[in-house]
Amino acid sequence: MAAAHTLIACHECDLLHRMHPLHYGERAKCSRCGASLYAKKRDSFEHTIILALASLIFFTIANVFPFMTFELNGRVQESLLSTGVMEFFEREMWALGVLVLCASILFPALKILGMLYVLGPLELNKRPWHAALVFRMVEHCRTWAMMDVYLLGVIVAVVKLSDLANLVPGVAIYSFVALILTLAAADSALDTHAVWEKMEEIS
Repeated sequence: MAAAHTLIACHECDLLHRMHPLHYGERAKCSRCGASLYAKKRDSFEHTIILALASLIFFTIANVFPFMTFELNGRVQESLLSTGVMEFFEREMWALGVLVLCASILFPALKILGMLYVLGPLELNKRPWHAALVFRMVEHCRTWAMMDVYLLGVIVAVVKLSDLANLVPGVAIYSFVALILTLAAADSALDTHAVWEKMEEIS
């Protein structure tokens, strides 16, 4: 279906608009409330793929290397990003364990791999298997990949424990911050309408 015959609903006020082709750098806004509807982004696929690859590297580092080192009375204990999840499971706090696992590890991983799975072949003018389903999953993961909330909880814990012990940030925590920033940049660079149009064009 051509863009000029496609309808789009405003995310703020639900007013329906007809989509019209845009030039690079242009942005369509709602005629009722002025909210942004869609934009034409230059080199969206290339930028998003590069940022997703960088996110994958930061994600790997954040999960492999120590996240925080806890020093108290000569005892040193290193923790990984997954340590908190394992602690919840060992204490049989299953709901919290699953929530932290999904928000900090599972959904970010699915989001990164999903973007690469869909955008990589599309950039080469090939449509991957079940591309639409995977891209919908990527869109849903945007809501549930709450790494910034997890990082905020870590900061609060560090502040409260700083008077009791010496807490040394590991390389993983810096990589985790970089992961949050690169994923946010990938979301900003991604032109979702261009993805759907490319899928339709190839099919």
